[in-house]
Amino acid sequence: MFIGHFGVGFAAKALAPKTSLGTLFLAAQFIDLLWPTFLLLGIESVRIDPHATAVTPLDFVHYPFSHSLLTVVGWGLLVGGGYYAIRRYPRGALVLAALVVSHWLLDAIVHRPDLPLYPGSATLVGLGLWSSLIGTLVLELAIFAIGVGLYLKSTRGTRRSDFVLGSLVAVLLLIYVGNLFGSPPPDAMAIAWVGQAQWLLVLWGYWTDRRRLPATGELLQRGWSGHG
Repeated sequence: MFIGHFGVGFAAKALAPKTSLGTLFLAAQFIDLLWPTFLLLGIESVRIDPHATAVTPLDFVHYPFSHSLLTVVGWGLLVGGGYYAIRRYPRGALVLAALVVSHWLLDAIVHRPDLPLYPGSATLVGLGLWSSLIGTLVLELAIFAIGVGLYLKSTRGTRRSDFVLGSLVAVLLLIYVGNLFGSPPPDAMAIAWVGQAQWLLVLWGYWTDRRRLPATGELLQRGWSGHG
C-alpha cells in the first residue's frame, strides 16, 4: 500500500489540528521511510518477482525490524513519545503513535502472508488483497479520497496554499499510477534509493500545511499557533 497511507495521514489532521501535515505523513509512512535505509545497510532484503502479486512485483523476503508488529508498536511509541517531548501536545503524540501502527494494519490487509509478528516469528500475516488489482484500487483510492476530504474540511487556506495542496495530491496520484503500471524496478538497490525520495513528500506536507489554518472555530478564536 502506498497512497492509502498518505490518505490516513491527511485524515489525521482532523484529530490533531495542531500537528503539521508533514509530521502526520512522517508517522503514517514511518516504517516505509526506515525500510529503504535498512535495505541499503543490508539489514533487510527484498526480491523482484514480476509475478509476486497482481499489484506489486516485490517479494518481501526479510523485514522484521521495520515491519514486524512488535517493532512497529515500538517505533510508534518512539515517534509519539519523541513528539510529545518536543511539542508537549498529547493529542498529537497519540495520533502520531497510532499512525505508525496503522501502517502495519493497512499493510496486513493488502500483503501476502509475509508480515512477521516479531523478529524471528514463524507466524506471518497478510490477507492478500494485492491478488486483486481492482480490489486494491477501490480500497486505496477510497482511503485517499476520504483522507483528502477530511483534510480539506479540517483546514482552510489561501489560493496559493490550495494550489500547493492540489499539486501534492496530483503528484501522489501520479506516483501511485506509475508504481502500479510502470516497469518493475531493476533490483533491490534501485528500490532502496528511490524509496529515499519519500522524504520529499514529507517535506511537501510541511510546505502544504504551512499556510493553512484549522477550520475549527474554537481554535481560530483563541489564536492558533501550529506545533509542527
